[in-house]
Amino acid sequence: MQIIDGGITAALGFSANGIASGIKKRKKDLAVVYSQQSCSFAGSFTTNLVKAAPVLWDQKLVASSPAVQAIVVNSGNANACTAEQGNKDAQSMADSVAKALGLQDTQVLVCSTGVIGVPLPMETVSKGIATCAKGLGDTRESGALAAEAIMTTDTFPKEVAVSVEIEGKQVTIGGMAKGSGMIHPNMATMLSFITTDAVIEKAELQKLLGSSIIDSYNMISVDGDTSTNDTVLVLANGMSGTKTLSPSHPEWEKFVQSFLYVHTELAKAIVRDGEGAGKFLEVTVKGAKDKQTAQKLARSVISSNLVKTAFFGSDANWGRILCAMGYSGASFDTGAVDLFFSSAKGTIQVVSKGVPVAFDESIAKGILLEKEVSTLAVLQDGDGEGTAWGCDLSYEYVRINGDYRS
Repeated sequence: MQIIDGGITAALGFSANGIASGIKKRKKDLAVVYSQQSCSFAGSFTTNLVKAAPVLWDQKLVASSPAVQAIVVNSGNANACTAEQGNKDAQSMADSVAKALGLQDTQVLVCSTGVIGVPLPMETVSKGIATCAKGLGDTRESGALAAEAIMTTDTFPKEVAVSVEIEGKQVTIGGMAKGSGMIHPNMATMLSFITTDAVIEKAELQKLLGSSIIDSYNMISVDGDTSTNDTVLVLANGMSGTKTLSPSHPEWEKFVQSFLYVHTELAKAIVRDGEGAGKFLEVTVKGAKDKQTAQKLARSVISSNLVKTAFFGSDANWGRILCAMGYSGASFDTGAVDLFFSSAKGTIQVVSKGVPVAFDESIAKGILLEKEVSTLAVLQDGDGEGTAWGCDLSYEYVRINGDYRS
């Protein structure tokens, strides 16, 4: 696998654009992604019972449409809690893209992000879609415009691309994401879009996406909330020209690892940009009974507000970490835990076999003052390993989310 400079337009046959249509003041707020050829596709969506209209539209397509060819995304308005009008507006967005690109509305996926409970300004959106579609391009810059247009409270666009050689041909996977908090209501949303020129059937792609999410987006936390709009979409247009990829293909695992890398890097970019965040946190649990147990423990630690605030203050309060592990619901031997903090400034052990270790507070402080800090918990229950990513919780988070609508 080779990491390349690119995003949503990196794979063969994909074009994109992002514009300021007028949904937001003076900022880009509308993106279109288009494939020259019809795509197999897959989607994963929020588990929140309150689902935005675009989520319902996309779920219907995933269940019933054999292929798609475009995605339209608006920011600044979530089109959530907008009743039947919201459903009509989501379909109208698909209709507008279909008209502009010569497609059927069932070939167009729709996503929205932004404030909840406000109707979309459809005249503005429809005109914007027509303008955006006319400016589609397959360049690096076109992909960057799309990545910028899907942002809400994000402080930077999130893009990644890789290529992997399969059957002597280059297969490319690119993507973009937005999100600095997976939060509800009236707040930001996690959206992720992946394009690839791989040849892969829809059912297999859906399985692969489901398994990849377990180790990527499901292992991040900014504030513990789940949005009404959280969506991950993948399009595969087959233009690389390889044989169909599946678990029986001799180079399947190479593609799987590259696919997972793209999702994981986008997920980590989201938490690096956590609203008001000053630190990127990584929590790894090793020696658990199994992988599921390790992931459950790691997620519990990274999701703890008390842990997050301790890292914000660069306080080596390891008791909060053991506490979060203890209420995770996962079983482990509490008397056999080793706990370490590390960063660019070094590594320090704070617990050995469940017992606190005397350590130099000033050294620990220096380690925790870094912008990227890792925590390692080593158990003695098995071979299970899991890693979760998150950020600290700051005063700025409260400020951002206290005046999101105003």
